[in-house]
Amino acid sequence: MKKNLKHKRAAFVLIVLLVALSVCLLDGTSYADKLADAIAKTPQGTEKGMINPDAENGFLGIPGAPEVNLLWGFLWAIWVGWIFSTVGAFGGIMAGVGHITIFGLGDYAKSFKQSNPVLNKMLTDSIRVSNQWLVSLSALISSINYFKMGRLVLPLGIALAVGSVTGSILVPIITAGKIKLSSYIGYFGLCVFVIGGFLFYSTTEKGRSKKKGAREAAKAFEKANIKLQEGAEADESRHGVKIVQWSLSRVTFTFYGVEFSFNPFIPVIGGFFIAALASFLGIGGGFLFVPFLTSIAGLPMFLVAGTSALTVFVGMFVSIFSYMVLKGVIVYWPLIGVELFGIFVGSMIGPRTSKYIPDIWLKRLFVVLAIYVGIRYTSKGFLGHSIVPPF
Repeated sequence: MKKNLKHKRAAFVLIVLLVALSVCLLDGTSYADKLADAIAKTPQGTEKGMINPDAENGFLGIPGAPEVNLLWGFLWAIWVGWIFSTVGAFGGIMAGVGHITIFGLGDYAKSFKQSNPVLNKMLTDSIRVSNQWLVSLSALISSINYFKMGRLVLPLGIALAVGSVTGSILVPIITAGKIKLSSYIGYFGLCVFVIGGFLFYSTTEKGRSKKKGAREAAKAFEKANIKLQEGAEADESRHGVKIVQWSLSRVTFTFYGVEFSFNPFIPVIGGFFIAALASFLGIGGGFLFVPFLTSIAGLPMFLVAGTSALTVFVGMFVSIFSYMVLKGVIVYWPLIGVELFGIFVGSMIGPRTSKYIPDIWLKRLFVVLAIYVGIRYTSKGFLGHSIVPPF
């Protein structure tokens, strides 16, 4: 059994890497021509906003561009995979923190704002799509793991995914090559900050009192998995999600003896708007799906991560295709390839550790990250500098 499971996991990674290679090779000449043309039109020199042709090649093969340490890229990707697979969100945001701030790609792209706006926008698009590659793999692995654990509401994930497809196609077509890095960062932070505040309210007594079903299900799950007596193992599959009714007008399911229901039309509409915004920001959209699933659908956090992951995967797959195939956005494969392996490691750990973290603390972890990231990128985008470290 374990041997077959290892073979399946290896197959999933191989498929993702083959897809990445196929997209990379698809019309690669035109991609290279666009970048070469942008580099040629950039002033040469050693000052900010210039390209030194004698410097070593870095990101995207551009002379003098930041050269990311692949080991750091791998380690950061493990964190990205873990946090996304644990709370069903912040994978794209944490990937963005790494690419934009830690690896210095944000400041580098910003340096061309005046000297070559076209290159500035190409780099911004590349950062957005790079984030999405990491999230898509984490979402795929997380979806499979949570489904096996009985912690993924398949009808709800499908309904959200149906709505997300249109938004994931529409936004890349409209915005690719038109978004400045400063605007992208500012809106990125503002959205995260607002959502973080919204979810913080749901952790208060007043907010929690409105979600009685979610609290009961969370307590039952915690009793079975966190407060284990005499080392007994919880039977997740037996008490996990059980579909009672599945129709176009109503879906009903149970989780650890607590019944939930929803109208599929609502998540379809929600999925469209969430995916559209997520595609614009170049992230997975989990930071929007999580509040939707907890506050509107009324689910406990133990069900949110897997359901969010399934929806995010569909949206990211479509969005990546739209950016790279329809609009010709390029990414730096040496870095992305290493990061994908880190994502795999982190995404395998997350679902196995999240069940030992209480529901309320999963939400608070989400809130803390949302507030920090929101403040940092809102101030950096609109004020020109971060008011929280790293400055």
